[in-house]
Amino acid sequence: MDISVVIPLLNEEESLQELHDWIATVMQSNRYFYEIIFIDDGSTDNSWKEIQQISEKNKAVKGIRFQRNFGKSQALDAGFEMATGAVVITMDADLQDNPDEIPELYNLIIKEDYDLISGWKKKRYDNVITKNIPSKLFNAAARKTSGLKLHDFNCGLKAYKNEVIKTVKVSGEMHRYIPVLAKNEGFTKIGEKVVQHQARKYGVTKFGLDRFINGFLDLITISFLSKFGKRPMHIFGLLGTFMFLFGITSAFYIGIVKLYKVYNGIKTILITDNPWFYIALTSMILGTLLFLAGFIGELVIKTKTNEKHYSIKEKVNF
Repeated sequence: MDISVVIPLLNEEESLQELHDWIATVMQSNRYFYEIIFIDDGSTDNSWKEIQQISEKNKAVKGIRFQRNFGKSQALDAGFEMATGAVVITMDADLQDNPDEIPELYNLIIKEDYDLISGWKKKRYDNVITKNIPSKLFNAAARKTSGLKLHDFNCGLKAYKNEVIKTVKVSGEMHRYIPVLAKNEGFTKIGEKVVQHQARKYGVTKFGLDRFINGFLDLITISFLSKFGKRPMHIFGLLGTFMFLFGITSAFYIGIVKLYKVYNGIKTILITDNPWFYIALTSMILGTLLFLAGFIGELVIKTKTNEKHYSIKEKVNF
């Protein structure tokens, strides 16, 4: 199998046939051996019926239908698990991603040996206020945090070596950061290609401004996980040890000062009336809790299994 095209979707019934025909034309003209995997992420329109009808005519078309809406990351993860192509290409189902980009993306992976190519919608046809400006701010923060010099982390049009998508696990809302996840797994040859962006032809966008808020929160999460996700004791254990030592040192100091004053007949207050006593006690408790958090984190990492965060209702052509 040369190419697997993975397409997550939610309520995109109007565009599916047109998108399929466009992809199929590109594949056939380049003589690629391909499959198209549609993942219906809990659509409430006739998207699944469209996928079934398309798959009856073209056996290269496969479909996965979720029990309910689980999110784009879960949809991509399900598609990645099923994909068999040497190159896996993701795109959105709203016709804003151009299938004519597929041959060049494929060549960059196969001939130039890139692990991952991320699309860059340099010229966009979205609303400037609600999408373009927030997107630029988000991407600037992502570049600074991750160290990857990509202009458009959230572009749906990307190409991967098969081993990349079989290694990276996508959950939550981490689909925006697949290049960062890939980098953290040791795939370092990550490139970028300017791709054509097209105005939405049917329906309305499924994302609002909240995706940028969630995106920044996820960025903080993935930045932390990339540094300490596989060794939580290095951060929690260190902080916990520091706070516990600070607390117990303070407690010893308070006790020594108290004993000195009592021995020399100097008037003094009760230890429990000294605010430093409570600071020391709180530091020791927090230090112990942080150390235990790091220890438990290490146990979780060593015993965790790859859990699926979605449930599939039905499939076609698998």
